[in-house]
Order: sequence, then structure tokens, then C-alpha cells
Amino acid sequence: QNYTDANISLNPDNIMLVHHRCHSKIHNKLGYSGRQVYLVYGSPLSGKTSYVNSVLEQGDLVIDMDSIWQCVSGQPRYVKPNRLKSIVFSVRDNLLESVKYRRGKWSNCYVIQSLPFKNDRDRLADDLGAKLIHIDTDKSECLQRLYDNNDGRDINEWEKYINEYFENYELYGN
Repeated sequence: QNYTDANISLNPDNIMLVHHRCHSKIHNKLGYSGRQVYLVYGSPLSGKTSYVNSVLEQGDLVIDMDSIWQCVSGQPRYVKPNRLKSIVFSVRDNLLESVKYRRGKWSNCYVIQSLPFKNDRDRLADDLGAKLIHIDTDKSECLQRLYDNNDGRDINEWEKYINEYFENYELYGN
């Protein structure tokens, strides 16, 4: 509010000499910002996507396999034609590579995956420079969400996914 006051704006105590590139970073110009990558993990139906949707802002990037499947196949969200699998994984890998090398002008990135094994989580987080966010929902709640939702999921298939996650989940690894 007081930037037009010469006693403030031209006061030598308030002036800092910086390189033009640093000035752009400080003032978030030309796509610079304090962007961050978040690896959001947890059981199927734990609420990973709901969490991301609650914090998502315009300009953020979301990498979610269910969304990629839907986008590539044109099918309902949980229909995944096996013949498109290599394409879907290629799209995901390309997006992850873009995040790793910070290509593009996205603000923050949210990578949504189950990742029950600690070594897999840590490797991906290190590779992307990501912070880990665990959506810690117990097995009974995840199963209840499955039974309560009528969103096109195959109940038996998704019960298997939830059970496998909890059988394999490693808090600290071996």
C-alpha cells in the first residue's frame, strides 16, 4: 500500500540488489514459484483423490492412474481395457518424467498412487523430489466405502486390491 511513498520505496535500507532471474523468482514471474511435488499414497478407497481435490488449486498438476485410464480409453472411470495398458503406463511415465525434470509451468504436483511398499514410495519420492502424504484410512473404512459406493467398481476386484494393500503395507520397510 505504501510503495508510492518515496521514503519507503527508495529508502536504501529497503533496497536489495538481485539478478534479474532471482527477481523473477522472488516475485513469481515467468512461471517461477515455490512449487512442490506431493506423493499422495494409501489404500484404494482411502480418500487420496478426495484429499487432492480438497487442496487442488488452478495450475496444479495431478497424476492419477484412474484418471489417465478414463482419459485414454473414453470408458467409465473404473473400466480398464487391458489392450490399452502399455499406452496408459507410457502416459504416466511421461508425466512423471516431466515432473522429475520440472518441465512446464505447473504450480504444485500431486501424484496419487497406492504404494504399499516403503522402498517403492521412497524411491519415487526421491526421484521426483516429493513430499510424502499418507492417507491413513483403516481397512474396514476402505471396505465400507467400497460397499456404500455405486460408482461402477467391481466389488470383488476392489476387495482384492484393498486386502492386498493391507497385506503388503510397510510403514518402515524391512
